[in-house]
Amino acid sequence: MTRLQLLLGLGICLATPAMAWEQVLIDHDKPAKNWRVTSEELGIDAPTPFSVSMRTLHGGRQEGVSLIEIDNGSMRMTVVPTRGMNVLEAVAGEVRLGWDSPVDEVVNPAFIELNGRGGLGWLEGFNELVTRCGFEWVGHPGEDNGELLTLHGRAANIPASRVVLQIDEKPPYAIRLRGELQEKAFKKLDFAIVTELSTEPGRAGFSLHDTLTNQGDYAKEYQVLYHTNFGTPLLEEGARFVAPVKQVSPFNPRAAKELSDWQRYRGPTRDYDETVFNVVPYADEQGQTLTMLHNRAGNLGVSVGFNTAELPVFSLWKNTDTEKQGYVTGLEPGTSFSYNRRYQRPLGLVPKIEPGEQKHFRVSYELLVNSAAVDAVRKRIEAVQAGRDTEIRDEPLVDLSKD
Repeated sequence: MTRLQLLLGLGICLATPAMAWEQVLIDHDKPAKNWRVTSEELGIDAPTPFSVSMRTLHGGRQEGVSLIEIDNGSMRMTVVPTRGMNVLEAVAGEVRLGWDSPVDEVVNPAFIELNGRGGLGWLEGFNELVTRCGFEWVGHPGEDNGELLTLHGRAANIPASRVVLQIDEKPPYAIRLRGELQEKAFKKLDFAIVTELSTEPGRAGFSLHDTLTNQGDYAKEYQVLYHTNFGTPLLEEGARFVAPVKQVSPFNPRAAKELSDWQRYRGPTRDYDETVFNVVPYADEQGQTLTMLHNRAGNLGVSVGFNTAELPVFSLWKNTDTEKQGYVTGLEPGTSFSYNRRYQRPLGLVPKIEPGEQKHFRVSYELLVNSAAVDAVRKRIEAVQAGRDTEIRDEPLVDLSKD
């Protein structure tokens, strides 16, 4: 069998002048099905062999959920097209980036009522490494302009309408998984979001690049937040968060009590519940900034990079409750903090997108597997800080007691 015959048999076409193989995995007339392809089958002689596969879950509230696994030879990333192209987990060797939620199924959005639990229904499916929040709003539930906004928006519970895999034929053999989301409502909004996860063979990390398009005839408000969640082994007593910080403030009076030690983590603590800190990061001349979570010993960590021209603020969520309750921290770059949208307009954190306009959002994640890698990122963060002061605000930016 020739390579062309093999590719045709796999349903793959050589689609672009840049010489990339492209495969439509899900479309309106193409339901998800079990599928797998390897670098060897594609005739790609990558230094690190890789594979991509798709499968469908059955039983319980995960019935009909599609999973796509990209194994680049160093890290295996699991993407959930049924849930807004969220990243369920990323595993490299014995290290798993993700967390252990009491929600142990990958819940189909069909079984989630976002308006339930007083607008907290979103929590019934919350267990992923990267959960997209937005794109109409991102914050806590509550009224805004006479409308109930549910927790963290709808994006995480919008199934992708089309999913396409693309693999470059030439080094570094980039692997790209794109998904199309539609967030629409009559008289309200007409948003199209193209999500992209990219990685390369042998890379211990991945990047996201999302493009939001306002397809309507009127300017609309939008908000985006990348709720990125880590548990053990990175999170433990004495673990630390590191970033170039221009300003930090407590989300509410509860967080204000821990402001003096906001970058350090507790071990699992019964009845701890959660604290959130609002962070305005410094960036370099190109707007690039970098944050890091590392374990107590400083020999294992993860970096989260983004551009402050696209995502100007950052939320640090610390949920160091018991392990069964969900021992987890969130590193969350965004256009906005996690307050309800009505509180964020006075802060200038509810931007607008014009008709036909596009907005881009990029976030990169890298696993840091030893102390040298952790120290290297620390030095990069210190270079961005460049000796500049950090403003520590004792009071929250918003008085939540005033409705």
